[in-house]
Amino acid sequence: MPPDVEESQWAWVQKAMELHQSALIRYAQQILRDGDQARDAVQEAFIKLCKESPDHIADHLLPWLFRVVRNQCLNILRKEKRMSHLDNLDTVSVQNNPADDHPKEQRKREAITSLFELVDTLPTKQRELVLLKFQQDFSYQEISDVTGLSVSNVGYILHQAIRSLKQSWEALETAPTGGTLS
Repeated sequence: MPPDVEESQWAWVQKAMELHQSALIRYAQQILRDGDQARDAVQEAFIKLCKESPDHIADHLLPWLFRVVRNQCLNILRKEKRMSHLDNLDTVSVQNNPADDHPKEQRKREAITSLFELVDTLPTKQRELVLLKFQQDFSYQEISDVTGLSVSNVGYILHQAIRSLKQSWEALETAPTGGTLS
């Protein structure tokens, strides 16, 4: 246990790590595109959590952790001067299971792959909000807490993203190939 963290607080931090570390690493990997850097960013977030009083952030722990991880990731990207955009949805993969080679299952996998490819084409901010909303199941307020955007701005950006995804999906469905975006 770190010397400046009392036992009950350490137990609180450990529980937070058990509950949220995997989701935070996936989120950081989406931003950084590097597993080692993602783990480093999450580790820094938990180090900062050790310095916080549970009374101050217990009611909004998860958004606080996501915001700290996001800020750590942005600092890493700034430092590397490669803040172009978030690339792929590596953390959400579609598994190819031989038992699922039924045509209906194959079409379903292809549709999911196409949807992820469409999400990947969204502008950075829209993509980030879509991932927080639909992958992390965050409320608009929680997304606002993570990103620093107003709740109404979160709603507007998500609306734009969903409308864009719908238009892209409809265009994909009516395309002559009818396949994925590859």
